[in-house]
Amino acid sequence: MEDESALNEGSHMKKVRKGYRKPRVKRPVEKNLIKGYDSNWEYELHSGILDAWEFHVDKVEYTISHKYEPDFVKEIEGKKILLEAKGRFWDSAEYSKYIWIAKVLPDDVELVFLFANPNSPMPAAKVRKDGTRRTHGEWASANNFRWFSEQTIPDNWITAKNREDFKDEH
Repeated sequence: MEDESALNEGSHMKKVRKGYRKPRVKRPVEKNLIKGYDSNWEYELHSGILDAWEFHVDKVEYTISHKYEPDFVKEIEGKKILLEAKGRFWDSAEYSKYIWIAKVLPDDVELVFLFANPNSPMPAAKVRKDGTRRTHGEWASANNFRWFSEQTIPDNWITAKNREDFKDEH
């Protein structure tokens, strides 16, 4: 069997640390772009073989279908609660998806967060003048999500007799 160094020989790919996502490659910006066109090639096509075609006149809405599997589900006071247990958010794509999920939920279903540490800073959060960063709890509140920590989750949402044992273990 070939060793790993031989497999990676000549490879220009940067190693990604385990548990981290690879950064997205940015789209190159074309120089001397004609106003109203997304690329110089579009302009060349519209000025040449596609000159009888209308350009950028329609907009087509589309949706990318995804499936979300909540961590925990329970009916509470006539409402279905989707409880998402979060240690932390890894990137904006991850936390943005929850905003989209909330938009499509029916009125009798609510997405609620249970944060391991609601005071953890959001990924790529800028440092404020006071030296703090936006936290997971602040993000959830700003986006109209209810959220709890292990200490604040209501007793009627959990098996209350297990709360003390759980605190001792964590």
